[in-house]
Amino acid sequence: MEVVNISVEIAIMFVAYSALMLYIGFYFFRKNKGAEEYFLGSRSLGPVVSALSAGASDMSGWLLMGLPGALYVSGFIESYIAIGLTIGATLNWAFVAKRLRIYTSVISDCITIPDYFETRFDDEKHILRVICAVVILIFFTFYVSSGLVSGAKLFESTFGLKYEHALSTGAFIIVVYTFLGGYKAVCWTDLIQGLLMMCALIVVPAVMLYHLGGFNEAFSIVKQIKPNALSMGEGLSWVAIVSALAWGLGYFGQPHILVRFMSIRSTKEIPQATIIGISWMAISLLGACFIGILGIAYVAKFELSLSDPEKIFIVMSQLLFNPWIAGILLSAILAAVMSTASSQLLVSSSTIAEDFYKRIFNKEASSVTVMNLGRAGVLLVALIAFVISTDKNSSVLSIVAYAWAGFGASFGSVMLFSLFWSKMTRLAAILGMITGAAVVVLYKNFFAAWLDFPIYEIVPGFLCASAVIVVVSLFGEVGAGTKKAYEKMLENL
Repeated sequence: MEVVNISVEIAIMFVAYSALMLYIGFYFFRKNKGAEEYFLGSRSLGPVVSALSAGASDMSGWLLMGLPGALYVSGFIESYIAIGLTIGATLNWAFVAKRLRIYTSVISDCITIPDYFETRFDDEKHILRVICAVVILIFFTFYVSSGLVSGAKLFESTFGLKYEHALSTGAFIIVVYTFLGGYKAVCWTDLIQGLLMMCALIVVPAVMLYHLGGFNEAFSIVKQIKPNALSMGEGLSWVAIVSALAWGLGYFGQPHILVRFMSIRSTKEIPQATIIGISWMAISLLGACFIGILGIAYVAKFELSLSDPEKIFIVMSQLLFNPWIAGILLSAILAAVMSTASSQLLVSSSTIAEDFYKRIFNKEASSVTVMNLGRAGVLLVALIAFVISTDKNSSVLSIVAYAWAGFGASFGSVMLFSLFWSKMTRLAAILGMITGAAVVVLYKNFFAAWLDFPIYEIVPGFLCASAVIVVVSLFGEVGAGTKKAYEKMLENL
């Protein structure tokens, strides 16, 4: 059965966890004095908080629901997603973090990613900023909705609530602490949430293995039921493998992750943050993959029914542990949902307040006004995402995949070229960004079926955007100010 008897103990743990998150939100509410503190934490975060916040805000509800569900259905082929993500995150920390931190603090004081792009290319007409802002608001709205769907499925399964009521409960908690606390609240809650997620992803598969009688016994059951589930390549096309690995490309364009690089206290702390962040990620992804594979064996051996594969972690937590422990483990899903959705809401609100209102409509707006407008932006984006999330049949992984591809193709290519190629022009950045976003949308909805080539849309999007950037830049001129700023960045490496 998928819904285990409602437990008072689980309910208490959920309430306690939610109360802690809300307390952190209220605590930092009193400390926020302006826009930079609300949106970027005054660039004062250490390596541990920065690393775990980047990881937790990255790994949304899909880590505990979407990914295990995908492996439960398709087997180890889906683990290529985890491999691609680990490689992408490592390269992002190793090559992007330091350069972006220098450019957004030493060269110019940038609070948002659109801020950076406008400064990098000396865009006085604000074209890049507007395009960035539109892309962020569109794709983040879908991304936040995936988090709300995850939270709703959690409350629905755990407490037998109606989907609509479950959705409302999860959305309320996330919105309140993000609305109140801003960036520091989001990062410190991310720290707690990241540790909770990792512990859950170690404990659950370990206990599943114990009940199944070890790896040999578990894998022999899986072989009998789904022989191809344990294969990493048998019967698989190169398109499927490339599509899964290509998830790693998305890292270079995720605003909610990139902003962590901008807020770290010092570039000297980036190597330490890299080790912490990648270690956390590798352990968490490995645990999620094993939950999906071992779930195949467990469901078969103990004759369970599982109509929604994305609920495998929920079911295992409820079946294998006493209610108090189950409550803590299930809070990990709530943690995953909250950590990502809150980060995305904050980036979206900074886009509305900083990139639209202050930079375009009211340059004289006070820092407090911008901060308050940012809070209103949190509510607006959350409301739209809530409406999208009302479809209870939505797949968490598919929604995340679409938004991930949109950012990876539109921002990822522009970000990499802007940090590593001095000859990139403003027009190239504009056209590259538009091309990346447009190709993702068109390929996903039209070209994949028309061409009968179902590769993950981030691949054609990223390649097309990169090609446009190179071609347009070769026929353009780079301004003297832009050249000087780039040289200054290199001097500070």
